[in-house]
Amino acid sequence: MRGGLPCFGEAGDPLHPFVQRLIKARFLQQVENKHDIGGCQMADHWIENHKRDSWRRQAKASGYRARSAFKLKQIQERFNLIREGDVILDVGCHPGGWAQVGMELVGETGFVLGIDLEPCQPVEGALLLTGDITDPHTQERMLTELNGRPLNAVVSDISPNITGKWDMDQAVAMTLVAQVFDFALPLLCKGGSFTTKLFQGVGVEELIVAVKPFFSDVRRYAPHASRNSSSEVYLVCRNFMPWKAKTFAVREAYETALNLKLGGDDVDEGPEIIKSSFSVRRKKSE
Repeated sequence: MRGGLPCFGEAGDPLHPFVQRLIKARFLQQVENKHDIGGCQMADHWIENHKRDSWRRQAKASGYRARSAFKLKQIQERFNLIREGDVILDVGCHPGGWAQVGMELVGETGFVLGIDLEPCQPVEGALLLTGDITDPHTQERMLTELNGRPLNAVVSDISPNITGKWDMDQAVAMTLVAQVFDFALPLLCKGGSFTTKLFQGVGVEELIVAVKPFFSDVRRYAPHASRNSSSEVYLVCRNFMPWKAKTFAVREAYETALNLKLGGDDVDEGPEIIKSSFSVRRKKSE
C-alpha cells in the first residue's frame, strides 16, 4: 500500500464490474494500437527522461516546486482562465507548484484553496489542506474555508496512485475526475472555468459529453511542458452556465454513457472499490 491506498491486482482484491469493463476495453485498444506499456519498461523510460527534463530544470531555476507549474502557466497563457482577485480550487495540490502559479495570478486580493492526500509545504497566501476530496468530512472543511465564496476556477492535476497497470490507472483516474466535477460544479460561479488532467483512452469522449451541457466551451489541450511520451491531456471547460443544469451528477451521466458503450449492466451507485482507490495528489516531479 502507498499513501494508505490499496494496490490492485493482488490475490483477493475485488474489482467492481464497471472498472473491469473499462480495463477490458482499454486492453483491446492497446492490442489494436500495438502499444507496449510494460510496467518495468515504462519505469525505466520515465526515469531516463526525468534526468534530462529541461522543464524540471527550468522549474528549479524559477523557484517552482515542480515542472507542472509550467503546464498551468501555459494553459493560462492560452485560455486566460484566472484573473486577479479570483478564488481558485487547486485539486491535488502537492507539492505546490500550481498553488504558486495560482497565487501569482490572483494576487493579494485573491484566494487559492488546495487539497491533497499528501501534506504540502505552505505557499504564501494559499491555504493547502490535507485530505481526500471524495470524503464528506474533507468536503465540509473545504466549504468552511471557502465561507460562501464561489469559485472562479477549478484547476486539477490529479492522478490515481499509479500501479504501472495502465488500464487500471486510466479507468480509476477517469472516475476520479467525474467525482471532482460533482463536488466542485455547485461551487463554481457563473462564467467560471474547470481545468483537469485526463489520460487519453477509454471514457474520455463520454466524460466530455457529460460535462459539455454545463459550459459554453469544452476542449482538450496539451501544454508544451507535458512530456512527449505522456498520454495526458487537459480538459479545459470555460464559461460555466449553471442555469442549464438540472443536476450536477457528472459521474452518474459519465458512467451510464460509458456503461452503455461497453455493453454492460447498470452501474451500481458509489462502488467502494472505486472510491477507495483514489490518490488525490500530484507527483512532485510532474
